Amino acid sequence: MNRETEALRAMPSIAELLRKHSLSTKKSFGQHFIFDLNLTDKIVRAAGDLTDCTVLEIGPGPGTLTRSLLMAGAGKVIAIEKDERALPLLEEIKNIAGARLEIIHGDALKISEENLASGNVKIISNLPYNISTALLFKWLDKINLFSGMTLMFQKEVADRIAAVPGNKSYGRISILTQWQAAIRAEFDVPPTAFIPPPKIISTVLNITPYPQPLYPAKKENLKKICEVFNQRRKILRGSLKKITPDAEKLLEAAGIDPLRRPETLTIQEFCRLAEALEL
Repeated sequence: MNRETEALRAMPSIAELLRKHSLSTKKSFGQHFIFDLNLTDKIVRAAGDLTDCTVLEIGPGPGTLTRSLLMAGAGKVIAIEKDERALPLLEEIKNIAGARLEIIHGDALKISEENLASGNVKIISNLPYNISTALLFKWLDKINLFSGMTLMFQKEVADRIAAVPGNKSYGRISILTQWQAAIRAEFDVPPTAFIPPPKIISTVLNITPYPQPLYPAKKENLKKICEVFNQRRKILRGSLKKITPDAEKLLEAAGIDPLRRPETLTIQEFCRLAEALEL
């Protein structure tokens, strides 16, 4: 254990730092703080080797996960925090970590990640619940920037991301994520791990981008085809009419039965529809 790690371990507890800076959770930011370094250490271990890696952390709050990332040997941590009340607390960590920690006061939904870092970049974060899905869709549009993502979601959202055809949770986010990345559920986190405790269980997911998407398809076409889930109770012949006037022709070109329902289609079949949409 080097001196920096020893100093980070020796810092006051998160509870003490919160009291010192009069920082409490804010519902409008979707904040639920983690106090237990053992839990954040477990999240970091799930992310794999962080040597020579730049880590983007969204919504670090009091910095529990930030400390774990630095102690695990991350080359650099870029912490993006919207709540200015948390900045003085994060600065206390920076006083020890120095240049290895960069703090950005800003909105993660509006920041251009490509301007922050390059090379081996991972996103590791306990995501604010109220923007977790929006952030994931944003990152999926630039997934080649990242070597991996280790993210905590509400269990319901994590289940949707990892859902397979025929599952009631299967939908747009399942297809667009799994088309581009391997998904692995690491572990669940109970409400009692957070302050304040949320009403739901959380799940840590590992999302590892493929070098290329699984099947040929234009991303914009695939997004368009996934709009069938807006009418998931309808058969494809009906739900596709909102997307194209030639629904029957599209289904015939893709070799798909028009009487099937959207949730029964595999990712490959959705990609065939996306390819046929150009006909």
